[in-house]
Amino acid sequence: MTLLSVLDQTPVIAGCSVADAIASTVDLAQLADDLGYTRYWCAEHHGLRGVANPAPEVMLARLGSVTRRIRIGSGGVMLPYYSPFKLAEQFMMLEALFPGRIDLGVGRAPGGDMRTAQAVAAGEYNRGDIFPQQVADLLGLMHGALPDGHIARGVLLQPQIDTRPKLWILGSSEFGGLLAAQLGIPFSFAHFINPHFGARVALAYRERFQPSQETTQPYLAAAVFVICADTEQEAADLEKAVDLRRVQMAYGLNEPIPTIEQGIEQQYGEREQLVVDREKQRSIIGTPESVTERLHALQEQFKADELIVLTVAGSYRARTRSYELLADAFQLGSNTTP
Repeated sequence: MTLLSVLDQTPVIAGCSVADAIASTVDLAQLADDLGYTRYWCAEHHGLRGVANPAPEVMLARLGSVTRRIRIGSGGVMLPYYSPFKLAEQFMMLEALFPGRIDLGVGRAPGGDMRTAQAVAAGEYNRGDIFPQQVADLLGLMHGALPDGHIARGVLLQPQIDTRPKLWILGSSEFGGLLAAQLGIPFSFAHFINPHFGARVALAYRERFQPSQETTQPYLAAAVFVICADTEQEAADLEKAVDLRRVQMAYGLNEPIPTIEQGIEQQYGEREQLVVDREKQRSIIGTPESVTERLHALQEQFKADELIVLTVAGSYRARTRSYELLADAFQLGSNTTP
């Protein structure tokens, strides 16, 4: 059986409030728990009108309290901003609250533009070069295996508990995959960001994987942008809103997620149409039959152990319906063990 999970960016749709977006995330997590999805990840972004979760670790505390089974985690925390020690404390606390259910997915992207990144980091961003050491520090902290001379060696990491969050590396290039292989931890490739070369990155990750205390076998997830609709016409209408969002992003416009109506009404010049056509390969949009066929093909191409589905649609109802249709198509109800 194919394992399906959810990646949620807490999208803010035009005409809706941030409160609406946050409420939709809470509702969707509960639905995903009921439908049989494996895990529910929240993404970290800053300074964007279209997404509204700058603090996944806070959101996860809420989601854990309203779900019962599903794994919850960050997809991901942007590690260059933070102290690995403090991040380990936060996610160990989440693990203490929800034992055996916490994932700590980390990435090195800023989750916003560079000016915003500098604001978040108090003017000290551009530290992606220390990301590998930060991930190694997280592993050492959570497993009590920091090297001699490390500043945190011997410092008590609270809470002291028996279980640990599962550490993941998230990435859209070979860099993340090779680092995950070297450290012996699971890897999630962001196909929704980079639809090229993912299968090659996945192969390199598996071939170079080195077993660790964290994980003895390679484990790969492919994160994919998907919208599933009841009819082809509805899918086409939903895709128009996605097209408009991609054009806005290409032009650097900081706007909420377009509605379905805005997408249908939008007309494009030649330059904008080139953007639309170029970006379509980052999405899988259609009816359950066409979507499942393409997802199975992608899973086979990646040899993926799991598919993580990101759905950003022009209405919250359409987003909910997409996850319902996918759960039915993949018969997730019979899979209730994360």
